[in-house]
Amino acid sequence: MLTRHGRYRYVPITQRPSYRWPNGTGLAVYLALGVEEYAFGQGMTEDLLPGASKPDMANTSWRDYGNRVGCFRLLDRLSALGIAPALLLNTALYEHAPEVVEAARAAKAEIVAHGYSNSDTLATMSPAEEADYIGAVVRRIAAEEGSSPGGWSSPWLAHTDRTLELLTAAGCRYLLDLGMDDQPVWLSAGSERLLAVPYALELNDSSTIIGRQASADEFARMIVDEFDEMFAAARTQPLVMSIVVHSFISGRPFRLRALTRALDHILRHREQVWITTPGEIARFIDAEPDRAV
Repeated sequence: MLTRHGRYRYVPITQRPSYRWPNGTGLAVYLALGVEEYAFGQGMTEDLLPGASKPDMANTSWRDYGNRVGCFRLLDRLSALGIAPALLLNTALYEHAPEVVEAARAAKAEIVAHGYSNSDTLATMSPAEEADYIGAVVRRIAAEEGSSPGGWSSPWLAHTDRTLELLTAAGCRYLLDLGMDDQPVWLSAGSERLLAVPYALELNDSSTIIGRQASADEFARMIVDEFDEMFAAARTQPLVMSIVVHSFISGRPFRLRALTRALDHILRHREQVWITTPGEIARFIDAEPDRAV
């Protein structure tokens, strides 16, 4: 037998519990908006221009656009469309761009813990460092927002062998990092368990537009095709569709225009789907845990 991580069971989608989402529909759709802050010249980076000379002002300015301009335009557009996003929040924004968080609150965004900075990675941390890091992020959000975040999404989707256990110990109920399914799946976390809400590894502007150099129109067509296919499949089984965008990528005007066209297509079916947040999906599963495998 092959070595496996043992964090979730294999159960084919043809052998799952049957249920409908709270509004009686089969397809739940959520949009996650990444708002990220980076340490200048240190740690991990997302670059538009790989190999730029140092000090790298060009790539830094590209990323900074997101929290100076792009995030506000995205939040305004989503509010106009009646979509409350999940905000994947680096808590460094409380210090460096607090107006972004204020705008997210006004847009009724759900705050999801996304580490302190996207220059960070859990992968290189010792057990004590990782526990302190996760705890500090969760406590900061609780102090600023009045309640602890229900969900976690790791910077760079990075984990250690201890991450899931540390997340449950910190009070997180669900993880947004994994794309193995179209339905929520229970993850083993020692004596506890953590819900994996489906997270788009490809319907994601970072991996697709920056990583694979897809155009804004190609990304929009991916969203439309994903929706149409899942909408048809959801007639007979409950499914989750996620869309992941970032303020410095999809907040650019030409990409925002293309994204809006794709969202308009989805919203033509608003009464036939559940436009929601990952936290609402997790709460629905928590009420009857056997809905997830």
